[in-house]
Amino acid sequence: MNYTRVVLGSQPEPWYLSTSSGVNSRRPGVSPYPDGVPTPPRSVAELLALLTADPGRPRLTWYSGAGERVELSGAVLDNWVCKTANLLVEEFDAAPGTHVLLDLPAHWRSVVWALAAWRVGACVVTSAFDVRAVEGTDAAEPSDGPGPAADVVVTDRPSAHREARDLVVVTLAALARRFDGALPAGAVDAASAVMTYSDRIGWSPAVDPAAPALATPAGTTSHAALFSDAGDAAAGATAAERVLLEGVDLPGALRKVLAVLAGAGSVVLLDVAMATALRADAPRRTALVASERVTSDLL
Repeated sequence: MNYTRVVLGSQPEPWYLSTSSGVNSRRPGVSPYPDGVPTPPRSVAELLALLTADPGRPRLTWYSGAGERVELSGAVLDNWVCKTANLLVEEFDAAPGTHVLLDLPAHWRSVVWALAAWRVGACVVTSAFDVRAVEGTDAAEPSDGPGPAADVVVTDRPSAHREARDLVVVTLAALARRFDGALPAGAVDAASAVMTYSDRIGWSPAVDPAAPALATPAGTTSHAALFSDAGDAAAGATAAERVLLEGVDLPGALRKVLAVLAGAGSVVLLDVAMATALRADAPRRTALVASERVTSDLL
């Protein structure tokens, strides 16, 4: 299959040949973190500082079964997260206590929106069931609706959230500059709106480590626990890995991506269709692992 290759960032030299980053992970037994960063990141701000220490290195590469390949370097991932975080603050007053419902599949755009929400201290929730659970209200059954506590709904299915108070519509197409479809009144088109914001964080609220960061059917995780879990997972892996992952479900994908990035690594994230195709075609899988310089194949 021929892929639509979108590189969302410059890459002066292949990351696996770079000697300019200060990352010591190529020497056994040495910290994977750049000089001066002795411990895992404890927040998105620290994570982005880690990733941009080697700004041209790919950090998040996305493959879809439809033939898309999108690559974000450390610098460009930082750029997208900052723009999106600024939108959340300036448009919706996002802060600790704000619940951002991500009604999206596991996708590179989902990773950006989750990191942006965490950057401003908000809580990412992955279903209306989770939103109600955070509030301690009755949550007997999941729902397609935004739920009473969803402050901001971010979705690629606007028709499912017409009653949302604040609605952001995300296109999943790599090159799209706007959502290709009808938008409910008052909805924000993320593809066009995000690009109007600064690629440097303006004013943002302080993150409360004890505040909820991620709500899933399995429970709620604080900002402090989210990053300590990611640091623990990173400590148990080979330093600065290039990891091949399948995005089966959004909460699982977010946790895995965060753990790899916290270990100064990089992710090749596949949608379910692409992962299924690779598992059925060993030569194609081997070729992709080689071309992407994958060091840990977790399919």
